[in-house]
Amino acid sequence: MAERFTDTHLNMADGDTEVTLRPQTLSEYIGQKDVTDNLKIYIEAAKARRDPLDHVLFYGPPGLGKTTLAGIIANELGVDIRITSGPAIGRAGDLAAILTNLNENDVLFIDEIHRLNRSVEEVLYSAMEDYAIDIIIGKGPAARSIRLDLAKFTLIGATTRAGSLSAPLRDRFGVLSKFELYTTSELETILRRTAKILNVEIDEESLKEMAKRSRGTPRVANRFLKRVRDFAQVKGSGKIDINITNMALEAMGVDSLGLEHLDREVLRTIINRFGGGPVGIDTIAASIGEERITIEDAHEPYLIQAGLLNRTQKGRVASELAYKHLGIALPDGSIAQETFL
Repeated sequence: MAERFTDTHLNMADGDTEVTLRPQTLSEYIGQKDVTDNLKIYIEAAKARRDPLDHVLFYGPPGLGKTTLAGIIANELGVDIRITSGPAIGRAGDLAAILTNLNENDVLFIDEIHRLNRSVEEVLYSAMEDYAIDIIIGKGPAARSIRLDLAKFTLIGATTRAGSLSAPLRDRFGVLSKFELYTTSELETILRRTAKILNVEIDEESLKEMAKRSRGTPRVANRFLKRVRDFAQVKGSGKIDINITNMALEAMGVDSLGLEHLDREVLRTIINRFGGGPVGIDTIAASIGEERITIEDAHEPYLIQAGLLNRTQKGRVASELAYKHLGIALPDGSIAQETFL
């Protein structure tokens, strides 16, 4: 699979650099103001009572800072954090081992919590409510259940699919926080901070251009900065200016709206081969030789958010903006002037 510079998931190329770029306190955290303002109050109240913070659920697209904010919460509370993910906890015993090693008021962060095994999830219910778990020892007639008391802890769950979470699990979270895409000005501030940490000289025009193409996602913005820095060191003087920025982003195949090759290919296929739509997602996937799940998870969400693609009951429809962006003339009796929501 070709490298995707706008992939919002953490990849190996991001490496340890992303960890060093992460803010450590709420005062350093940029964006998600509604979320952080409320968390400040909840954290201060929990510290004053010397109680654990209520269990917290973060949900929203990947790359928006959910893991970072979980670490900040632990820092603000002055406790340790244990980080794991839903797919990594295969059995109830794995969860029991993690929970019994937590100290008083510690934070347990579970990423992709919607992917927890159902048997593991059921063990988590009593752990969240009663700070205790029941485990079975032995087999057959000799099997018996014992109850283990746990230290009081805070569970922070993160998911990109809140709708996939079971209702019993979702209801056990005291704080639910939705993460929104970042504004261009917020991304500029993040890029400015990143450039300072990486000791990179960059002009304001370049900051604006990278922020504009970052799909509202800090992870993508920071990835752009690191790759543009490479171009500046090899093709320029080391300083990032708008010429180097445009050269680097063009070489990466990222256009003015943050679209990559496959994004544009999806739109061109709908317009050129299917008259602008409506057309089914399976047909689109077969036409461009890509898997349906890749288009649905990696490309379609941003195309819809950017106003380039609309979903209807009959299929996908390219918007008028998609025609204009690709430089394709609108058809007679333009379907792009209609709204399909």
